[in-house]
Amino acid sequence: MDVKGLNIEAIRALPQGEPVVMVNLMRFHARALDGQGRATPETGWEAYLRYSKATAPLIKARGGTILWAGTADAIAVGDPATHPWHYVALVFYPTRAAFLDMMTSEAYQTTSEPLRVAACAEHVIVATTEAYSKLVATAPRPHGD
Repeated sequence: MDVKGLNIEAIRALPQGEPVVMVNLMRFHARALDGQGRATPETGWEAYLRYSKATAPLIKARGGTILWAGTADAIAVGDPATHPWHYVALVFYPTRAAFLDMMTSEAYQTTSEPLRVAACAEHVIVATTEAYSKLVATAPRPHGD
């Protein structure tokens, strides 16, 4: 199983030892899809909540953390018809390699990916390099430090 739309070559072409914040832009299906593309009684948002619950431990296991997440309430600049996002999440990984490791892991591909596909009509993930931030994007410290 492959992760739908994962551009491994582009991520591997970036410096692998540097931290990255992945900007996630999501538009949900009105009704989540089953494995054959048929609508289910569950909403896309409900499927996304299950995706988040399954994926958060995978992110954390690789030293990552969700920095911020929230609803996309309106397009302030740009054409709302071409940018129909419902939700935005900023996810920190200590390295780009950690992101790729998570996305290509068996756990992600068998558990998380089907939920992501069921939930999202569109999901764009942009790899970013920090130029300025008031957020402190550092790897979480283990308990007891």
